[in-house]
Amino acid sequence: MEVTVAERGQITLPKAVRDALGLTKGSTLKVELEGGRIVLRKNVDDAISRARGRFRLDGFASTDEAMRSLREREPRE
Repeated sequence: MEVTVAERGQITLPKAVRDALGLTKGSTLKVELEGGRIVLRKNVDDAISRARGRFRLDGFASTDEAMRSLREREPRE
């Protein structure tokens, strides 16, 4: 794939790349130089940090206990 650098140094990542990596508005990427290459890496912590603290373990002592309970439920029809 080929992209063009705009006047202000910006590039547009092709939709196929954004979709493959699950990139959305506000996603952060790490930019690294490796020899003569520019490497963009998805910041894995980005999604984790946004979700952290949004889920509760209502009535469960631990994540393991909550997962055991969910696995024991019968599937909805």
